[in-house]
Amino acid sequence: MLSKITPSAGKLLISEPFLNDPNFKRSVILMAEYGEEGTIGFILNQPSSLLLKDLVPDLGQADFPIFIGGPVEVDTVHFIHRCYDKLNSGEEIANGIYWGGNFETLKILVDNNDISENEVKFFLGYSGWSAEQLEEEIQANTWIVSGKYHQDILFSHNEEELWRKVIVNLGPKYAHISNFPSDPSLN
Repeated sequence: MLSKITPSAGKLLISEPFLNDPNFKRSVILMAEYGEEGTIGFILNQPSSLLLKDLVPDLGQADFPIFIGGPVEVDTVHFIHRCYDKLNSGEEIANGIYWGGNFETLKILVDNNDISENEVKFFLGYSGWSAEQLEEEIQANTWIVSGKYHQDILFSHNEEELWRKVIVNLGPKYAHISNFPSDPSLN
């Protein structure tokens, strides 16, 4: 009912308004990999209390926020970026958006203040689905798939409003969903 767009790398997964899973409540996920083996993505709007300098001690001045990418392998650090011209590495997952790259080069750029928060976003862990699992969840109206967004939304630090903005951006057919309360009993 909600989503008719085919999922693929670079598209967004937007959780339905009343999803009860605490890992994905009002989540916006960027799909980094999609294929027969399954899907990998990163939750864009779940900040942690950590900063990059907490995870990489030799980057003592790195105040980049760390986001919870998802509940899988939460002891791993991932990043997306839109500065291939500086990193010269990463897998392009959408037009001008890259996943990963040379972390040593990234550390130098961060340490020299040659990269900013609106160019790179860091995640602990990731969200993952086995083959066919995501399709089943989309069929059950758990997720809306969207390929319609501006790159800036991926690097937004207004986590509270990100889900709402992405829903409204889908157009008038979906805009009313953005006003649903997070707890339906409050309606």
